Amino acid sequence: MYIQRDTYLEQLKDSRFNGQVKVITGIRRCGKSFLLFKIFHDYLIENDVKEKNIIGIVLDDDTYAQLCDPNELSKYIRSRVTEKNTKYYVFIDEVQYAIAREEIRNPDKPIRLYSVLNGLLHLGNVDIYVTGSNSKFLSKDVMTEFRGRGDVIHVYPLSFKEYYKHVGGEKAEAYEQYAMFGGMPYVLSKNTDGKKIQYLSNLFSEVYFKDIVERYRVDLEHVLAQLTDALCSSIGSLTNANKLSNTLTSVGGRKVSSETIATYIGYLSESFLFREAKRFDVKGKRYFQYPYKYYCADIGLRNARLNFRQQEESHIMENIIFNELVSRNYNVDVGVVELTETSEDGKRHQRQCEIDFVVNKGSTKYYIQSALTMDTETKTKQELRSLLGVNDSFKKIVVTKTYAKPWTDDTGILHIGLYQFLLEEDIIMS
Repeated sequence: MYIQRDTYLEQLKDSRFNGQVKVITGIRRCGKSFLLFKIFHDYLIENDVKEKNIIGIVLDDDTYAQLCDPNELSKYIRSRVTEKNTKYYVFIDEVQYAIAREEIRNPDKPIRLYSVLNGLLHLGNVDIYVTGSNSKFLSKDVMTEFRGRGDVIHVYPLSFKEYYKHVGGEKAEAYEQYAMFGGMPYVLSKNTDGKKIQYLSNLFSEVYFKDIVERYRVDLEHVLAQLTDALCSSIGSLTNANKLSNTLTSVGGRKVSSETIATYIGYLSESFLFREAKRFDVKGKRYFQYPYKYYCADIGLRNARLNFRQQEESHIMENIIFNELVSRNYNVDVGVVELTETSEDGKRHQRQCEIDFVVNKGSTKYYIQSALTMDTETKTKQELRSLLGVNDSFKKIVVTKTYAKPWTDDTGILHIGLYQFLLEEDIIMS
């Protein structure tokens, strides 16, 4: 099954021999390896790069086990680079296997892999691409260790646009399948719902949890599992480590410290399973310390983890919109706007209202509300109240689950149908 990932292919094409290590990150099984070893590989071959000049190494394959030692990795690659005037492309899959646990845990310990890759760049005729499923070796070290020579390309599960381009058919029906089973590429090869469910469920237990437990030596595996369930259950809801600690303690009957919960959330986030959205005071121009929201990297994984029991359509739609915005390289926060309201007895009081997403990219900003429906006057007022409370000039947008063509109401708020929002990236700029 061949699913084209045009956006990421263009990024790889544009970054050829730019003097940097291309670090391709993302949750495991989201298609990083296929992107590099098949899509980009095929592009290079079609553009007259010889097979022998593409050096592929898969570090989670026992065939390459000895190359998990950075020194052996360097020797092997250098032995393949035999012609000084020929360009070579080096692909290293799951590069975190070449980083020792001690190097990951100890921020003061230098990571040998970085010096190896930097050394290969110095040859001048080697272009390096690595994939990784853990942000720990990227988030705070990559720019320092690579001395500004790391170029990060983050790959997400299939967007609805990529999914729909592959499956076609009626948009609403395709969306319902996407909202149920998500965008992990291999799901599309499964021909029954049962097989899709089994595959997604096994990813947590057989891939993600085992990887996290082994990498971080997690002692309380049941807490990690319960925390994952709690985060999946609470997408689109405000929470924090203390609240989650109390929830898990009441469920399990054994006290779980908020420090442990915060640590485990870090593990889940570093593995790209969840992403945090901070709360931003729109008028005060500041971030709140807590609580936050957490969104699952793939809605199908979330649903499978909960055995498809909690199918709150509005929360699922909100998670899908969040993932779409993040995949478009926007910075996404949860907006908070304080409004002054007058009660029936004439008293004035302050009320905090939420804007689902405050979206930034450079100097561009949007306020976006996710509304499943606005079929009554009361519901419309409720959804638009927070947007109307913002007095700046940035665009306000509400996305509803309709086919409606974009239109702007009398207050200047742009209304967009969900399917058009997901399929047309530039629609919010109209």
